Parts: sequence; structure tokens; C-alpha cells
Amino acid sequence: MYERLRDLREDKDLNQTEIAKILGMSQTGYSKYETGENDIPTTILIKLADFYNTSTDYILGITNEKNPYTKIK
Repeated sequence: MYERLRDLREDKDLNQTEIAKILGMSQTGYSKYETGENDIPTTILIKLADFYNTSTDYILGITNEKNPYTKIK
């Protein structure tokens, strides 16, 4: 899960400080989510999923479907 957070952030060419600012927290606090030192609170998890346009299931590693909102044809 933690590697996915970093990958999603890097895919948007953002650093930890920028994401932390978006979430209204410190870079150090956010860094602890990416390293697994701290669990991600549900409210932060939802904000990250919305920001990255993915699901909480993807961030948590429950699914490998990065964009579950894509319509199936």
C-alpha cells in the first residue's frame, strides 16, 4: 500500500511537501504514511483517492485496478 502512495504521487510529479500541503498537514506527517510508520486515517485515505481519481481499494492494495471508474464497454 505504501509504495502505491509514492507511485501515485510521483506519477503526478509532486513531492511530499506538495501533497502534504494539499492535505493540510506537515511533510513529516505525510512521509510517515508513505513509509508505513503511521496508518492512514480514513479521512486522509478518501482525500487521496479523490485527488488521484482512484479508489481506496487500490491504495490499500485490495485491487490492482488503478482506475475503477473507467466504463466497461
